[in-house]
Formats: sequence, structure tokens, C-alpha cells
Amino acid sequence: MKVRGISLLCLLALLGTVAPSLAQNEKMEGAAPGEAEMMAAMMKAAEPGENHKNLARLAGDWDFTNTMWMAPGQPPMESKGTMHGETLMGGRYTTHHWKGDMMGMPFEGLGTEAYDNMTKQFLSTWIDNMGTSITMSTGTCDAAGKVCTMTGDMADPMSGQMMATKSVITWADNDHFKNEMFMKDPASGNEMKTMEISASRKKM
Repeated sequence: MKVRGISLLCLLALLGTVAPSLAQNEKMEGAAPGEAEMMAAMMKAAEPGENHKNLARLAGDWDFTNTMWMAPGQPPMESKGTMHGETLMGGRYTTHHWKGDMMGMPFEGLGTEAYDNMTKQFLSTWIDNMGTSITMSTGTCDAAGKVCTMTGDMADPMSGQMMATKSVITWADNDHFKNEMFMKDPASGNEMKTMEISASRKKM
């Protein structure tokens, strides 16, 4: 758990402990100094906003085509699949569950998207059945929410070294988006486009 998360839990526990005495003292001396401001700040930090609404566009059912490049100069491999997305906890988070095939094998992946009101950053986690790690990324979106760029690190299966990753999601409209993924070779430092996903919302 992150230190900030631990601090919040401690704060909530402290409020639960002192609330009865504060309520009793309030009758005698008025409201405790800073209590209202503290609660207002906590509520503001937890309030979903426009950035969370933009992430919620992933909710629903989608078809996608995946194009993957294994190495520069090699022809790409193409596969298809489906994705189901939904929002959690009052629209504060969005999850997306992908199913398809990759390199002739069944593929399944699960991502979580968030926007942290405190750090002003977009956050993303990813797990799939092609590995045993959790990939974490942070990033930003443009003012219109049309293009979002996330960066992170993952271990290279060949060398075991950490390599930089980048994901760029471009929304054509609320029913179509493209996700381009790039990796940087830890040895050469060269960035290579490894994958492109084109997704379309399923028609009801």
C-alpha cells in the first residue's frame, strides 16, 4: 500500500477515535478548529470529475483488432478479440477486461484506469496471462481528453532488464479509439512501436 494510502487510513482512524470527544466539546466550546476544512478537503479529493468521465468512455462492450510487431523489419501479426469495460466505486475507476488470442495462444488481460485528484495524474495498472507482473503507468491527457499518453517500466523477458514503455490512446469519437504501444530497447535506447489496437464499440 502506498504511504499516502496509509496516511489516509490513519487519518480516518484518528477521526473515528476523536469524533465523540469533539462532538462533546463542540457543545461546550463550538466546532473544533480545522475539522470542517479537513473534511471538505477529503471530500474534494474523493469527488469524481471530468477526467473520470473521460475514462468512463471505456465502459461497455467492444470489438478490437490487434496488430503486433515482434522486431523492426518483420511483418506484423494480427489478431482480434473483445473487451468489456465498466466503472467502479461511483465512477472513480474504470476497469477493462480483454480477451482474444496472441501468437496463436488464448490471451486475457485486465486493466484499471484512474485519475488522482491529488497528484493531477492519470494512473493505469495492467495484468495478463502472458506474465506474472503488474505493470503500472502514469501520464497525462490533452485538454480535450482526445489523446492520453502513459509511461511506465516493465521487465524485458529476454534480458531481464527494465525497459521503458509508452502507451498513446487516441479517441476518434466516443465509439472508436486507437491504442499504440512503444518499448525502448534497454541496450540501444531505441524506441520501437510494438503494438496497435483499434477498437470499436459494439452496436446494440
